[in-house]
Amino acid sequence: MSGVYARHMPRIAVLAASAALASATTLLSAPTAQAAMPTPVSAATARTYLSQLTVQAEGSSSGYSRDKFPHWITQSGACNTREVVLKRDGSNVQQDSSCAAVSGSWYSEYDGATWSAASDVDIDHMVPLSEAWKSGASGWTTAQRQSFANDLTRPQLIAVTDNVNQSKSDQDPSTWLPPRTSYRCTYVRAWVQVKYYYKLTVDSAEKSAISSVLNGC
Repeated sequence: MSGVYARHMPRIAVLAASAALASATTLLSAPTAQAAMPTPVSAATARTYLSQLTVQAEGSSSGYSRDKFPHWITQSGACNTREVVLKRDGSNVQQDSSCAAVSGSWYSEYDGATWSAASDVDIDHMVPLSEAWKSGASGWTTAQRQSFANDLTRPQLIAVTDNVNQSKSDQDPSTWLPPRTSYRCTYVRAWVQVKYYYKLTVDSAEKSAISSVLNGC
């Protein structure tokens, strides 16, 4: 038995090494992080939703203030919405006792960059607060606006590169789309889903731009 065992040792060692190499290769080839924003509706569903949205000129920004959309609110324990999204969208995220992310990595779907400091990452509102205000949210209660600004159930919040988020500002898809073109289909599907759920309006240029992207999905 010992002789048979000895003869098979090299083969066992080779198989083990091969398995380890395959595992390592898989780890190396996988994205360093993958945003875990709720998956948007399909392109077909998004097209249906878009056709049902009310089309009208964008409303006034008069009276708008980010303070009218309270965020980031406490979600559980010491963790607020931003910290929950940082944990959700990052890889190997470690948080301290106050829930602040002290290490990890974040892959930004908008531009394909990966960051190792939470301070380099913003939590983007897919449909910006100002855009929502001009599309119907000006008539909401503060509680409704708070729910919108902290929505973890729909594809409304995503961790992205801070300066890319700042370049987006409050623009709609007629004037801004993610620089990473392969993500644009997901982006407009999410945009339409959020607007549909919250019964927000779209203007004609916005609808045209979204339709153009969806037609290529």
